[in-house]
Amino acid sequence: MKRTIVIATLTAAALAAGGTVAAFGAGDDEATAQRQTGTNARAAADRDDASADGDFTDDSADDDRTAAPRGSVTAADAIAAALKHTPGTALAADFEDDGAGAWEVTVVQRDGSEHDVRIAPDSGKVLGAQRDADDGNDRDDRAELAAVKGASTDAREAAQAAAAKGTVVEVGLDDDNGAVAWSAETVKGGEHGEWKVALDSGRVTQDRDED
Repeated sequence: MKRTIVIATLTAAALAAGGTVAAFGAGDDEATAQRQTGTNARAAADRDDASADGDFTDDSADDDRTAAPRGSVTAADAIAAALKHTPGTALAADFEDDGAGAWEVTVVQRDGSEHDVRIAPDSGKVLGAQRDADDGNDRDDRAELAAVKGASTDAREAAQAAAAKGTVVEVGLDDDNGAVAWSAETVKGGEHGEWKVALDSGRVTQDRDED
């Protein structure tokens, strides 16, 4: 009888000790899990913050376009089509590759109103035209417009001249220290180029400022 009591007592003590050990073990596992969860959460937060700051973003993306516009309509063609629809002075043409893709031509009419005309890259048809609320009221815009109106080379001719360097994806005005000139961007062989086209002579030179 005493032996049975002793065995029972030892067994109870072992179970009690085991239960205590298990409880501590469970507590350790929970603490470890919490520490790991907290560490993972902090790491995720750090990654999110770094992504927001741009530290871990893909720096391989480049703003310079190296792909030619889809369709057979050139920048010069798009400008001609836009001016036929909305007569005036073309100040810029840019291929907007936003899915379907279209040329966007900026035209200033005689009354000073500025319009954005969208041209289909495959057919040259006008997809739409919208008046710009700013209407070129900025002093620099008025100065550039005045320079263009007295120039021998217009936007369409500038696009044609720059096409000798590659496929034109954008043409517009550039005011470099008071000297206004046409600025054109081209792509050729997967490479991006930037050029200046003189307002008077139409001479094309490389834009060294953008190297």
